[in-house]
Amino acid sequence: MNVSLVLIIIMAVLFACGVYAMLERSLTRVLIGFLLLGNAANLLLLIVMGQPGRAAFFDDASAGSGTEGMSDPLPQALTLTAIVITFAVSAFLLALIYRSWQLGQADTVEDDTEDIAVRERGVQDEDALDDEVEVEDDDDDVTTDFVGLETSPITIVSSRELDGVVDDAPVDRPDGGEHR
Repeated sequence: MNVSLVLIIIMAVLFACGVYAMLERSLTRVLIGFLLLGNAANLLLLIVMGQPGRAAFFDDASAGSGTEGMSDPLPQALTLTAIVITFAVSAFLLALIYRSWQLGQADTVEDDTEDIAVRERGVQDEDALDDEVEVEDDDDDVTTDFVGLETSPITIVSSRELDGVVDDAPVDRPDGGEHR
């Protein structure tokens, strides 16, 4: 077997185990699943990187002036970014797990009454709700509810309409003149 085929199989297993663990209700298993997904993503970037080569900043006169034999720095930068993101989200999940343990002595996410009510609602209820919410096609072009009403919340006032308004804002004209 080829080395890259083994890495691809390991990456696929890590992705599968990570997704499976993240679908559990235990926050600890979600954390473990997220860590597995992060490692699988790093392995994917390692596979994509290809053959290792010279560093891009290394100047070797004997190797020639071309970019032949240099390794691509982009997957390395993406791997470092993925490591930092995985660390930050893992720290956040650990804080959530700790707080959940403090409040309820368990890290399992339980259903609340709204979740149970949604689960028990049948397909007929869903269809009835869809029928009740119909949007009229006439109002699709209108972006506000106050078009054409005298009670619109925004009133544009200029110095021409009211004598008490002083418009001394700077203008962006080459002559610096006022706009009338």
